[in-house]
Amino acid sequence: MRGTIPGLPTPHPLMYQLPAVYLGEDFLQRFLEALDEVLAPVLLTLDNLPAHLDPRTAPEDFLSWLATWVAADTGAGPAAGAGDERSAEQRRAAVTGAMDRHRQRGTRGGLADAVRLEFGAEPEIDETGGASWSVTPRSPLPGPADGRPRVTVRLRVADPDEADVDRLRRLVGEEVPAHVGYDVELLPLADAS
Repeated sequence: MRGTIPGLPTPHPLMYQLPAVYLGEDFLQRFLEALDEVLAPVLLTLDNLPAHLDPRTAPEDFLSWLATWVAADTGAGPAAGAGDERSAEQRRAAVTGAMDRHRQRGTRGGLADAVRLEFGAEPEIDETGGASWSVTPRSPLPGPADGRPRVTVRLRVADPDEADVDRLRRLVGEEVPAHVGYDVELLPLADAS
């Protein structure tokens, strides 16, 4: 996380916290200056803690740490695959909206938000499921007769051959509920009506 920053001044030098009798001691002064160098980043962080805990203003290393607090996938770090590197704005947006996305996870809106955040394009989502209630036992469930819910995600991109269909498939697989089947399609922008 935070390390020493060469030349960073401390707002509260330790030497001046001691009684005046010690001010002339050369060894003590050098020793406390070394401690000041180590403590300066800690004091700087504590003085700016609200800015460090806000994803919009947090330093990059703190942003990665904040992402672990809210289980946000920022696409950075050892778990990220090739081509998964996101811009700083995308990483900040992922952390900022993580709680709302967790609340919507497994819904059509949550899936659309995840695809929009990852690919920067509006997906077309078709689903077979639904929700209903009834006071009559064994009432028919909404959706297809075979009872297997399924989601199809279509994403229109400039060049479908160059787009990463595996990345889209992985994202949709993580976002839909475990019992829901899914299909993904990458379509060219020219087919848009």
